Amino acid sequence: MTNPVETVVLWDIDGTLVYNASSPGNLYHLALERTVGHDLEQLVGHQHGRTDAGIIADHLEAHGLDGGLRGTVSGHLQDLSAERSRAGDHRTAAAGVVALVARMAERGWHSGLLTGNSAFRAEVKLRGAGLDVRAFDWEHSYFGEQDVARSDITRRAASALSGRRAVIVGDTPRDGEAADAVGIPFLAVATGVFDVEALRATGAVTVARDCVVDADLILDAIAALPPLA
Repeated sequence: MTNPVETVVLWDIDGTLVYNASSPGNLYHLALERTVGHDLEQLVGHQHGRTDAGIIADHLEAHGLDGGLRGTVSGHLQDLSAERSRAGDHRTAAAGVVALVARMAERGWHSGLLTGNSAFRAEVKLRGAGLDVRAFDWEHSYFGEQDVARSDITRRAASALSGRRAVIVGDTPRDGEAADAVGIPFLAVATGVFDVEALRATGAVTVARDCVVDADLILDAIAALPPLA
């Protein structure tokens, strides 16, 4: 009997597992202000699908600040994320994701994370949204606190998951571009700021309206994928 192919589903967090914040990008600016010790004009708007490192780099460049401060800003960003969470500022889990992750587990699939956030911020967001962090495979998860380009995260994932069936589930065209850059299939969900029509313009293997009405569509699309080369 042929052994079943190991399947790893790599979930984006913001706009995919949890709904986007009401004021996305604000914490990056506050982390920059905490780094320099005074108020700054907010010059950079949030760009959905970017990594923490990339957004921080944009803020530093916009203000003419030394790129070497990126690590310090990142530390303050983590502190602010934890402070906001303790104060009760939590995200909301996207409809249907808990049940869908459970159905994937029943099939023996791993649900990992592929996110522009750090592992610390990922856990804060998931816990704050009431998601069980034990439902996710942290050994098959990839984070973006060090990577300015999202394709650097997907490149590490593709290398680690060669020979396995893998797919990236995300809500932005940037998720799709980073997946396409390394040959990992992309499955789009319209639970963020981009609608179904916008996501159909990507190279997605399928586009789901959400994880409730299109749960079976998502499962069937993943099951039909070949292993990574």
